[in-house]
Amino acid sequence: MSQPRPYIAVTPHRPAEPTGAPVLLIHGFYSSGANDWPDDKWGEELVHKGRAAIVIDLPAHGSSARVGDTKSATTTRVIEAIADLVAKEGGPVDVIGYSLGARLAWSFASRHPGLVNSALLAGLSPGDPFAVIDYKAARTFADEGTPPADKMTAMIVGMAVGPDKDSHSLINLMEGLGSEPFDPGAEAPKCPVLFVAGSEDQVAGGIDALEAHATGARTERVPGDHFSALHGQEFRKAAFRFLGLN
Repeated sequence: MSQPRPYIAVTPHRPAEPTGAPVLLIHGFYSSGANDWPDDKWGEELVHKGRAAIVIDLPAHGSSARVGDTKSATTTRVIEAIADLVAKEGGPVDVIGYSLGARLAWSFASRHPGLVNSALLAGLSPGDPFAVIDYKAARTFADEGTPPADKMTAMIVGMAVGPDKDSHSLINLMEGLGSEPFDPGAEAPKCPVLFVAGSEDQVAGGIDALEAHATGARTERVPGDHFSALHGQEFRKAAFRFLGLN
């Protein structure tokens, strides 16, 4: 009998002799820890430099459990689950998040300052597209294939709908997170923050505006758009500089 999937699956990479805090890595929407943070580029490299890497799969992604209803994946529920696993790992951590992962890392660092030393938030949009999606149209698209008339809904839900995707699980996650919209004016990290965005990233084009909400924060631009910047060498260099590991 197979074991049930965990709410948030964790893949740890631990050095024999740690020389600093663990690094928590949070992936973007419709991705996974393994896809956004390949072992040879992140986990193994961090371990080589004496830092543990905690790579997670968000609910409805990777090896984590599917999301059966919107209430089981609100922002608060996901953040508290992340906080629990970081506490069990012995936190605090340095956290790196990309896109959706950055949005969740913002709230995690804001609500649990004792568990976060620093935060690198990359590919982060100042708005919250999950809060404005037409979810009725999204579910009709998943069930019947009728494209949503709303362009934002069509663009985002297009990533969640397909023959090999658990579309309703992903839509439930989006709606659950969107029920508590990202509001940088309501909460903000107090730790050191670095924003990173691709020079051609239209999703995170306004990321600089978030500096006003996080004291001492700064922004770096790296080559690439919203999808390619994450896997570029310049992004990794920026991340490792921020961690003091170059």
